[in-house]
Amino acid sequence: MTNYKSLLGGITTIILDVDGVLTDSTVQVTTDGELLRTMNIKDGYALAQAVKAGYRVCIISGGKNDGVRKRLEGLGVHEIYMGVGYKLDVLNTFLLEHKIADHEFVYMGDDIPDVPALQRAGVAACPQDAVPEVKAVCNYISHVDGGRGAVRDVIRQVMMVQNKWQVTPVKNAVSSD
Repeated sequence: MTNYKSLLGGITTIILDVDGVLTDSTVQVTTDGELLRTMNIKDGYALAQAVKAGYRVCIISGGKNDGVRKRLEGLGVHEIYMGVGYKLDVLNTFLLEHKIADHEFVYMGDDIPDVPALQRAGVAACPQDAVPEVKAVCNYISHVDGGRGAVRDVIRQVMMVQNKWQVTPVKNAVSSD
């Protein structure tokens, strides 16, 4: 089996699920039926850094939440597909439209709806608390749970391999919080 780090050098695109990847898989339900999610600020910082470094970042989620969309747009992510029933169809269209080869993208998911997309990815990644069916098809299983910094873990590794991770603060940089 190929060492996953050897695959990170050609990554240009980061594609993520939301629930269970950028969130911790829990939702709080308000009396109005609104679903509230928690996102990790360190994941947000890494997403913003990836966008600034020129990576294409795409979100493909089965969930629909305006708050999630606003948060991601605030970090510079604009390729956001929400309410997606079958993620592979959206992924295939996205890759074709942007002329992205399989070896150029990492996909991070955590549950069964992500499996077909993970199987296509050049690098398939998941949080530590992903379901066994997902772990079975991944090149990399983060040591961190979803919504607790797993996204930062993967983005940092991609950027470190490509010498793009900033280890010192950049003057006048926009904060992720």
